[in-house]
Amino acid sequence: MVGYRADTDGLPIAEDTGLAYASTTAGTLADGTDVPVMHGCGHDTHMTVGLTAAQLLVESREAWSGTVVFIFQPGEETGEGAEAMVEDGLWDKAPKPSIIYGQHVWPGRAGTVNISKGTAMAMADSWKVTVHGKQAHGSQPEQSIDPIVLGAHMVVRIQTIVSREVHPMKSAVVTIGTFHGGLKENIIPASAEFTLLNVRTFDVDVRERVLGSLRRIISAEAAASGAPEPVIEEITNFPQCYNDPASTEDLMAVLGEVLGEDAVIEAPPVMGSEDFGLLAEAIGVPSVYWFFGGHPQELLDGDDPVPGNHSPYFAPAIEPTLSTGVRAAMTALLSKVGTTA
Repeated sequence: MVGYRADTDGLPIAEDTGLAYASTTAGTLADGTDVPVMHGCGHDTHMTVGLTAAQLLVESREAWSGTVVFIFQPGEETGEGAEAMVEDGLWDKAPKPSIIYGQHVWPGRAGTVNISKGTAMAMADSWKVTVHGKQAHGSQPEQSIDPIVLGAHMVVRIQTIVSREVHPMKSAVVTIGTFHGGLKENIIPASAEFTLLNVRTFDVDVRERVLGSLRRIISAEAAASGAPEPVIEEITNFPQCYNDPASTEDLMAVLGEVLGEDAVIEAPPVMGSEDFGLLAEAIGVPSVYWFFGGHPQELLDGDDPVPGNHSPYFAPAIEPTLSTGVRAAMTALLSKVGTTA
């Protein structure tokens, strides 16, 4: 029994690809904000590949035996979808596969597959930090505890974590994505807030070290200023996306037979994040996740920037992108339930 997952959610992006089928849809965020909606990041490609693979398996049902579970998952971009499906009883309602596969289109060369053994994608943590101070008039700073100055000290000190606390042969990213404080130029506000938008790590021990250092610095800077303890709100958490090495080795071998050995590239892990791994982790089975290219070589070799997955211009070439995705999916699935595609 084998599983295959495809993500389905859109992004709040105004699509500008110029394609005849470009999205013109609008939507509303949870806070009521009206936003454009683009089926970006290749998720429309993922659904097309998944549905096509399912159709081909149905049409060739006599050629293979076993069970294939297709998982069409919402909420990947927020890191909540896989967990929500598991908590909603996914594995009580659906058969439990012995391995789960997934793939993602990306701005690589169309017709190729990139795959990592072991860690494939980073863990990611997002926090919102509220710094509390003491409000005062701008002409009376001695009566204040300035949360903007305090927050700025935190931001600067946080930048030393990667360079001074993480082993130079390890990887980590710590990014402050937003900083907000105050409403008027002559009022020192009572609070300020910033968002740690990208705390990304490959190793569990590095993650624990970085998150611990963040809490230490935030708390210590507040104490040094005589300010109350800041409030840390955990917004999202993406688990490690880990490819079972033995299963990955097996998959690379059969993909090489089908796509050609030069089309299957063993690649290092990427700092992007995915909640895919939670689906397999919940039932204690291995998983394998890979990337397939979506751009022609001439675009990659050109002088213009290549649109990334979250760009309003991201438009993978229809072919050979779709056929590569379908062949890769079918090869993975049939390697467990039947003959190679």
